[in-house]
Amino acid sequence: MQTFTFLKKRFDEAGIRPVTRFGQNFLIDLNILRLLASSGKVCDTDVVLEIGGGTGSLTGLMAEAAAAVVSVEIDKQLHQLAREELSKHDNVTILLQDALRNKNNLADEVLATVAEKLAEGENRQFKLVANLPYNVATPIISNLLCEELTPVSMTVTIQKELGDRIVAKPRTKDYSSLSIWVQSQCEVEIIRILPPTVFWPKPKVHSAILHIVPKPELRARIPDLPFFHTFVRSMFFHRRKFLRSVIASAYKGQLEKTDADAVLEDMKLGRETRAEELDIETMIALCQRVKQALNAGA
Repeated sequence: MQTFTFLKKRFDEAGIRPVTRFGQNFLIDLNILRLLASSGKVCDTDVVLEIGGGTGSLTGLMAEAAAAVVSVEIDKQLHQLAREELSKHDNVTILLQDALRNKNNLADEVLATVAEKLAEGENRQFKLVANLPYNVATPIISNLLCEELTPVSMTVTIQKELGDRIVAKPRTKDYSSLSIWVQSQCEVEIIRILPPTVFWPKPKVHSAILHIVPKPELRARIPDLPFFHTFVRSMFFHRRKFLRSVIASAYKGQLEKTDADAVLEDMKLGRETRAEELDIETMIALCQRVKQALNAGA
C-alpha cells in the first residue's frame, strides 16, 4: 500500500523523484486513500476513470470492486511502476498519455477507452475517482461536464481553494463561473478537508475530497450546454464590471450596450448589476435571453 516508506523505497529503486510540472503529490495516508475510494461508491457495474494514477495504489483498491478501471498516467516511469504493481488485475487498463487533448477537451483515446469498457457489459456506468493532479483539476472537471459521455459521479481530491470555488454561493469572493457551471448541473459536496501532511511531497496548500453528482433534471434546464459554458465564463472575465458592459464586450459587433440594457430591463435587473450577484437560475435565464437577442440580430 502507498505509504511514504513504500513510495520512497520504490522511487529510490527506480532512481526517480516526483515531477513538479506533472503536479505529483501522492496520498500517503491509507485511511484517506480508502476514504477516497469508498466515497466513490464503486461497484461491480462501474467503469472507473482515474487520472493521475501514480504507482497504482488507488487503482488497485478500485479494481477489487469495479467492472473495469481506466487509469491515465502521463509520467513514463510511474506508468511502468504501476504496470508492475497492478499486473494481477486483469480489469485494469493503464494509458500512458496526457488526459487532456487541450485545455478545453479530454483526449479522444481516454474517452474511447472508457466507452469501450462500458460496452463490454450490461448496465455499466461511468465514474471518475481520482487524486487529481492540481494542474489539471479544473479542466478535467469542467470538460467532463461538456462531454456527451458524462460520469454519473466524480469523486476527486483537489486544492481546497478550488473546492471552495466550486461550492461557493452568490455574493461571496469565491463565487465564479466555475461555481455556476458545476452547480447548474450537479449536486456538490466537500467530503473532507485534507492537510498537506497526508501527501508526499507536501503541497503548500490544503486539499479537499469533493463528490460531484451530475443530475439529468438539472442539465435539462440548459438547452445549449456549450453556449452556456462559454457565456458564463465570459460574464466573469471582468467580475467587477457591470453586466451591461460585460455583455456588450463579450458580444462586440453583435450586441450594443443598448441591447444589453434591454436584456437586463426585460429581466428586471438593474444597470449596475454584476455577474457575481446572480444566482444560478437567474444566470441560466440571462443566458437564454442573451441568446435570443443574438438570434434576433443575426
